[in-house]
Amino acid sequence: MSKSEIIGRKREMAVLQDCYDSERAEFVAVYGRRRIGKTFLVKQYFDEKFDFYISGAFGVSKKDQLYFFAQTLSRYTGVMCPTLNNWQEAFDVLRSYLESLKKEKVVVFIDELPWMDTPKSNFIRSLELFWNMWGSSQKNLKLIVCGSATTWMINKLLGDKGGLHNRVTRRICLNQFSLSESEEYLRSIGCEWSRKMIMQCYMTVGGTPFYLSMMDRTKSLDQNIDYLFFSGDAPLRSEYEFLFRSLFGDAQSHRRVIELIAKKSKGLSRQEITQSLKIRDNGGLTEVLDNLIKCDFVRSYCSYGKLSRDMLYQLTDQYILFYLRFVRDYKGQNTSAWSTMSDNVKNTWSGYAFEQVCLRHIDQIKLKLGIAGIAADVYSWSGRNDGQGGQIDMLIDRGDKVINICEMKYADGQYEITKQYEERLLERREMFRKAVRTSKTLHLTMVTTMGVKRNVHSGVITNEVVMDDLFNN
Repeated sequence: MSKSEIIGRKREMAVLQDCYDSERAEFVAVYGRRRIGKTFLVKQYFDEKFDFYISGAFGVSKKDQLYFFAQTLSRYTGVMCPTLNNWQEAFDVLRSYLESLKKEKVVVFIDELPWMDTPKSNFIRSLELFWNMWGSSQKNLKLIVCGSATTWMINKLLGDKGGLHNRVTRRICLNQFSLSESEEYLRSIGCEWSRKMIMQCYMTVGGTPFYLSMMDRTKSLDQNIDYLFFSGDAPLRSEYEFLFRSLFGDAQSHRRVIELIAKKSKGLSRQEITQSLKIRDNGGLTEVLDNLIKCDFVRSYCSYGKLSRDMLYQLTDQYILFYLRFVRDYKGQNTSAWSTMSDNVKNTWSGYAFEQVCLRHIDQIKLKLGIAGIAADVYSWSGRNDGQGGQIDMLIDRGDKVINICEMKYADGQYEITKQYEERLLERREMFRKAVRTSKTLHLTMVTTMGVKRNVHSGVITNEVVMDDLFNN
């Protein structure tokens, strides 16, 4: 097995190793958003040494899927596979082939499984019979299935109410790289960039390995962004459209919701979504929101002291954030649009994008604060007291009777706290204390790129977290 080229993914590799070493039949489901590296992980980990490997094809008919399946079987068996009329026949032929193998371990990898489940194909029930009637009793069989259509994987496979209910023995949800893993990956492809530039790259495309792989080490980050999003054949400009079509059956509804949520930085409530889109607050909206959360595009969170029915939904995917803000409605012909964009526009976006990166690295922030082992919940807060309103984007409510009131600030150098900002911090802290009636100790905490500049006003800050801290594992 070749693992040397895999960046991060230590927990996931441990699961695959346990699966391979076990003395029972294993049914492993690997899922996560498109371009996250699911196929690469499985193929690289097993050094592409599969006893059977096939991938579903997007938008292809049942007949064509079965043709591809038959052709693949023919290559493995060395015998021409007969025409397959349905999936039951396909799995019967696969079973016969696998039974002929006299091996200690038999590894089968079916990639993009959801794309095989075309309408009225009866695919899922045929897979169910294959596993329940035979596969589950083969102690040497390791069946690994993979899919980018996260909602299909969760709802139809992992959440199956029929014969596949609880049949998956192990599940691997693959998420974006952290900043540390992104740094390791970029360096592995020759991008010897500063952490500031890596942070800016992450703010633009997130920790999606495929997007990171498109970075050209001979160009600056601005030049890379210009090419990927604004050039004549910009590869990431068309990605957005296919991203939704490949993940969701009802791509339009999901796009409408996510594009609405993107308009408000702190997110929207269900009521605000239904009123704006003029749709009913029903199970259909629940499914769309759940799907967007499962695909790691949106997070749901409660404001401090609010009930779950007051949940807010906020767009957190870095690529989608950048695309909707700068690319979707761009009609110009300037192939250097990002390089020549005004600093004011860039700085406004950078502030919000940096906040989203911080929210993806809560564990690193807790580690720097020395509370990695302490129970802590993360909230936001907005409210009013004595006729004044205030908003806090991140609160860390700790089990040791302390609440960190976090201010996240992106700056090119050290962030300077002025007299006016110090007064605002103190006013907001007292407003929060009175509004929620808490007796907990409140620590004003700054999360910045380059730290806080020491002056007569910086003493108001109890804790500091800097950009380098976010790169810790």
